[in-house]
Amino acid sequence: MDISIHASFLPHDDPDATLAFYRDTLGFEIRNDVGYGGMRWITVGPPNQPGTSIVLAPPAAYPGITEDELRTITEMMAKGTYAIIVFSTPDLDGTFERLQASDVEVVQEPTDQPYGIRDCAIRDPAGNLIRINEQRG
Repeated sequence: MDISIHASFLPHDDPDATLAFYRDTLGFEIRNDVGYGGMRWITVGPPNQPGTSIVLAPPAAYPGITEDELRTITEMMAKGTYAIIVFSTPDLDGTFERLQASDVEVVQEPTDQPYGIRDCAIRDPAGNLIRINEQRG
């Protein structure tokens, strides 16, 4: 099989803050920005990876979601326990310094983990946890 990741989905609750974070703070390019029915989907991705995207979508956009489920998701987003994505970089310390200068919410400074990686963690404006691993040899 030849399978690759095309798109991954993360929730957002403020499209303007989300757009600014992924475009201005992380340097991702905007691939699509679509509004429909009072909601907004924003597709972003790293400029050097045109085949990989993240779709930032309002949690209410998912078909069949109940009011109770939406309330639970919204509460989990506010606590930062709903969604996670992992990125990688060849220069974790330099990336972290730039992120910290952008006033992001830092969850964990760069740390050597006992399971063999070095990483840090931040949150996006919706509370999604973003872990950034340092690429190794």
